[in-house]
Amino acid sequence: MSTKSISSVVQDHARRKGSAPAVTYPDGSLTWAELDRRSNQRARLLASMGVKQDDLVVVMLPNCTEFHEAVVGVWKAGATPCILPSKLPGREASDIISLAAPAAVIGDVPFSYDGPRIAAGAALGQFSDAPVKDAAAASWKAVASGGSSGRPKIIVDTTPAVVDFETAPFAVMGFSDGGAMLNPGPLYHNMPFLFTSLALLAGTHVVGMHRFNAEMFLQLVERHRIEVVAVVPTMMQRIWALPECVRAAHDMSSLKKVWHMSAPCPQWVKRAWIEWLGADRIFESYGGTEAGGCVITGREWLAKPGSVGKVVPGTLRVLREDGSEAAVGEIGEIHFSANHRSKFRYIGAEAKTDHAGGYSIGDLGHIDHDGYLFLADRRSDLILRGGANIYPAEVEAVLDEHPSVASSAVVGLPCADLGERVHAIIELRGAEKLDLAAIVAHVEERLTKYKRPASYEVSDKPLRDDAGKVRRSLLKEQRRAWLAAGRAFELRPDGIAITQRRATECS
Repeated sequence: MSTKSISSVVQDHARRKGSAPAVTYPDGSLTWAELDRRSNQRARLLASMGVKQDDLVVVMLPNCTEFHEAVVGVWKAGATPCILPSKLPGREASDIISLAAPAAVIGDVPFSYDGPRIAAGAALGQFSDAPVKDAAAASWKAVASGGSSGRPKIIVDTTPAVVDFETAPFAVMGFSDGGAMLNPGPLYHNMPFLFTSLALLAGTHVVGMHRFNAEMFLQLVERHRIEVVAVVPTMMQRIWALPECVRAAHDMSSLKKVWHMSAPCPQWVKRAWIEWLGADRIFESYGGTEAGGCVITGREWLAKPGSVGKVVPGTLRVLREDGSEAAVGEIGEIHFSANHRSKFRYIGAEAKTDHAGGYSIGDLGHIDHDGYLFLADRRSDLILRGGANIYPAEVEAVLDEHPSVASSAVVGLPCADLGERVHAIIELRGAEKLDLAAIVAHVEERLTKYKRPASYEVSDKPLRDDAGKVRRSLLKEQRRAWLAAGRAFELRPDGIAITQRRATECS
């Protein structure tokens, strides 16, 4: 029989290669036998707290070996892990946990919480590590998301917690039994969680980082002979920003597949990686936490720069605002098929559906004459300036190409004349000094006038989180509030301070 519960798959790996490493982080390593035994203890601890079949269990742990043993323990208890960041602010954590109504929480809770909770590092000695009764939840994972609106919701993947080895995408993703993958991203985000979980189920050694570091990434690939990595474009930029001699000093020959996703990748960054590692090792996937959409190889991308993949008929459509099908090359809202809709459910939100039962996560894009999908942006992020549509991701890609810019975020701010103006927030690279004239000249060479930022701001805080995400809706809300209070956004020639005079121009 090709279908087995996640619990029994981990147990099988432990029987076959007990002393081989299963999970390695800077805090230590777990062998397959240790992962199996400790997750058995975790399952019994959860059961002692009243956790039952198909309950949600919140996991709020940082990147570490304990995260993986806790999640496997939840699966072995027949429950569904609901993964949350370990350092959520109290109010946000309270809102999401109230929404989840979990049977238990694993980790440290940043607010007064009187529900069942297992602290990080909890002792397990009183619970047997013998095999537990086989169990499989009806839903294998749940992921929290703020979404474009900023309101929390939980996306429950309704795929059962079982593995069908005849259809599992292990080979497509590059996982091999006995191979190794590197995870540099935060495990509370869907992509790192998905890749590390599937890697373990394939029998792959998961090597992780507490927090991304560009040079350490290269060291770990070489040290552990990593075959698969999953990164976001921000990580790619930071690795590429290392001195060439540093990149050349590390052996990357073991890499078979470099996956990137979760955010738009500037074309210059992707081209640089293809030239460095070769087109046959670079892969991009597009989709949402809810379901996948497209995949494109590096070789395909060179023929279709900027695309995220060829659309498989029946998987997604691009629709106009009136619900009709967009023409070839026409930008519209991307709607996934009704088949995808059956694979998830929301807690705290309703899916935006079309007349055919498909759904949208708010992304805009177009399909070309060869059937390849190109993304524009999210509808909620679209800037409307004098009747023209401006896509922040396009402007950000140009700004991020400048050697002084580590990252950028572009939002629309009010303009009495044109409705909205383009405002750029930039994060400088390392010890770089601001040369605004050089950045403006760089933009003017690459963007038509109406797309150029009318105002700039330098942020002394990272604009993107560890998962490469930028919360444009929050940035826009903050700056609109500042403007309402009379604060403007134009940089002095001598540095990064934001002046306080009232903005009067929208040119």
